Amino acid sequence: MIELAGLSKRYGDKVAVDRLTFAVRPGIVTGFLGPNGAGKSTTMRMILGLDHPSAGDVRIDGRHYAQLKDPLTYIGALLDAKAVHGGRSAYNHLLCLAQSNGIPKRRVAEVLDTVGLTTVARKKAKGFSLGMGQRLGIAAALLGDPRILMFDEPVNGLDPEGIHWIRNLMKSLAAQGRTVFVSSHLMSEMALTADHLVVIGQGRLLADTSMPDFIRQNSRSYVRIRSPQRERLLDTLHESGITVVEAGGGVLEVDGGKAEQIGELAARHGVVLHELSPQQASLEEAFMQLTAEAVEYHAHADPGLGPQDRSAGWKGRAR
Repeated sequence: MIELAGLSKRYGDKVAVDRLTFAVRPGIVTGFLGPNGAGKSTTMRMILGLDHPSAGDVRIDGRHYAQLKDPLTYIGALLDAKAVHGGRSAYNHLLCLAQSNGIPKRRVAEVLDTVGLTTVARKKAKGFSLGMGQRLGIAAALLGDPRILMFDEPVNGLDPEGIHWIRNLMKSLAAQGRTVFVSSHLMSEMALTADHLVVIGQGRLLADTSMPDFIRQNSRSYVRIRSPQRERLLDTLHESGITVVEAGGGVLEVDGGKAEQIGELAARHGVVLHELSPQQASLEEAFMQLTAEAVEYHAHADPGLGPQDRSAGWKGRAR
């Protein structure tokens, strides 16, 4: 388990992390979300003792990272896949890590096989693609067979097969009772992978809840209805005290309604339905709703650029 208590980090006048308190528990995949500049990477660095907190505390299974003997056997992390000596082969990079943490040599070949790098094990890391570098970083995180794993943007550079693989890997690690903490900006992947969410904005905790509860609390759910007997359906719903919103194109929407209740009501009154579908916002929509006030960096389209100017970049404006 990873436990944060009032964790804060300042850089001069800038508050990067502001009194974070939460726990990352075993047996589930916990997603760590937030806009750019929210403090996610700084938080992860403090967990690993790479940055020192300005205030508060963070512990790994009850101890500070610096107190762990052979730390790779307790917690494995991928924070920066490029943090590899380019002149070393993948095998030798992992061997150095293994020897420094009392990990058996055989484990190097095992994790290289797990991440699919066996055939390039003796090649120098500087020749690796971004995706291969990610796989090597994941291998390093798995090397000590730790009970806690932490990944920052693990799918970066991976192809579709690799994304599918890492998603299933994280789920299987959690199913083994391990603690899995993963940060990503890819909401579609988080929706498929995470069971629990910790969301921060401008260094502060915004949410610490399950995935279904997060979406339900930060988005609109409704039932979409279409019927060739629209007026009769409207009368039936109104008589039953159900508030209806007309969405255009013959579509009716009932906020918070249950599709089963509406379907049974229509059947009792002989109303034909062409569509009766519950609608729930995506994780991305719920995330955008919650963090709207915490976004520091807003991009805007330049109204002075036409389609041709955009395709040509900024060359035409440098004169």
